[in-house]
Amino acid sequence: MDQQGVFITAEIHIKDEVPLAQGIAAVRQFCVDMNSEPGCSLAMALQNKTNPKQFVFWERYDDQSAFEAHFAADHTQAFIKSALTDLKQAFDYQLLTTEG
Repeated sequence: MDQQGVFITAEIHIKDEVPLAQGIAAVRQFCVDMNSEPGCSLAMALQNKTNPKQFVFWERYDDQSAFEAHFAADHTQAFIKSALTDLKQAFDYQLLTTEG
């Protein structure tokens, strides 16, 4: 994988009133949709073993414009508008390389 790019880690929680199966289905589909985006080379969700409504997304985009396009995508807007989850925190990282 290219060492350049935009690396995102985000924590989301399925809302208490949302059935777990419905929330998981939405998270799975969102990952499928993100992985189909041009410029997205990785989108995966990790589910907390002790709190199954808590997820961490790991995402990698080729560049800032690909990341911005992710938020403009219809499926991203639909996921946000579904209001099934709450975004708890998000981080934008860069890869630490062994090069100086």
